[in-house]
Amino acid sequence: MLVALGDTHGTRSHRLEGRTRNAVREAEYVCHTGDFTTERVYEAIAEAAGSERDGAPLSAVTGNSDDPDLADQLPDTVTVEYADRTIVVVHGHEHDRTALSLLARQEDADIVLVGHTHRPGIEETPHCLLVNPGSHADPRGNRPAHGEITQQGQGVRIEIRTPDGSLIADRTLSD
Repeated sequence: MLVALGDTHGTRSHRLEGRTRNAVREAEYVCHTGDFTTERVYEAIAEAAGSERDGAPLSAVTGNSDDPDLADQLPDTVTVEYADRTIVVVHGHEHDRTALSLLARQEDADIVLVGHTHRPGIEETPHCLLVNPGSHADPRGNRPAHGEITQQGQGVRIEIRTPDGSLIADRTLSD
């Protein structure tokens, strides 16, 4: 499973609870769309991702609220491969829907993981699925959420779930 997080906006801890915490601990990959805020929060999420075994790789990008020291360490975009799919991770504060779709086309991506708005959801564009995992810790008027991407046969299933496990949105991307 690939777990997508974003917009933690913490100062000390990962702020992971319930299903979100368990998903991160069980994941093969963890992606974060930025706005950890501090290096301490980044390190706490990286530690949680690796706490159950050898560790899931953490692929993360900088957000517009990250401390300068952390922002200097993280890229603006990152591309990962999971279940024969190309996934681009970006914070999104410098991208509108059209720019995200063009980024997907440029990177030949099937999925773009994007944060910034704190609004969890899945949206189809002509070139990809835009997946916003929302924020598990600072939902700002939305439901707290994270994303789970799992392989299903030749396709992948994308789910947006709350820390209590409730399903917010889902989509299957088939060949």
